[in-house]
Amino acid sequence: MANFMYLFRANPAEAYRSLSPEQMQQLTQKWMNWRETLEKKGHIKQLGERLDGSGKVVRGKAKAVTDGPYVEVKDFIQGYMVVNTSDVEQALALAKDCPILESDGSVEIRPFFSM
Repeated sequence: MANFMYLFRANPAEAYRSLSPEQMQQLTQKWMNWRETLEKKGHIKQLGERLDGSGKVVRGKAKAVTDGPYVEVKDFIQGYMVVNTSDVEQALALAKDCPILESDGSVEIRPFFSM
């Protein structure tokens, strides 16, 4: 088994702006159902937390500080999860059920570097 990090990326202003309260509740339920399915099958290694859209970025040798998190891109990391799967193909298959894809978001799948 191997560990992979899911990084959930979206532009919340575009993805959720037009949703009614009922639609937001349905979307929240889809997230909960997806998480519960992964958990029941033993794939969740660590649940991450949803990340706030604010923050700071320190860059380069000059250690320049800017408001962040990612001022150059419209989609930024909304949250993360660590899953345990047999290989990257299984991690990919499980990610395809993530509700963020319904709002044109993305799931970045990253393996952990092992020494």
